[in-house]
Amino acid sequence: MRGALGLIETLGLATAVTALDGACKTAEVRLVGYEKVIGAGKAVSVTIHIAGDVAAVKAAVEAGVMAAEKVGTVLAHSVIPRPHEEVQTLINIFNRNLEKEQGEKVEDQKKVEKDVKSNEKVENNQIKE
Repeated sequence: MRGALGLIETLGLATAVTALDGACKTAEVRLVGYEKVIGAGKAVSVTIHIAGDVAAVKAAVEAGVMAAEKVGTVLAHSVIPRPHEEVQTLINIFNRNLEKEQGEKVEDQKKVEKDVKSNEKVENNQIKE
């Protein structure tokens, strides 16, 4: 793998989102995955995985950590410049997991929208009666 992999581990989703926002606004990086671990000190630990050129990832991780620390707790962060090619296998797994979860969320959203429409029809019929 060319480039670098950056990791920022936070407590809580809001802190992770803030870290990602700060990272992506600072440099040309992309989200390649994330992990949620329930039970990190009775809270949810979220680790975001970003990739890009070495300098971009270093700058992005630094900015992401600074942004995240303003709203929550950063547990750890790391930049792996020019990781071994086996790391690409792990990144591919992150990507598949991210795509799978996003697909599941779209399906869940469609189901919720269908339920809402169904409930609206029932309510409209009750009002007419």
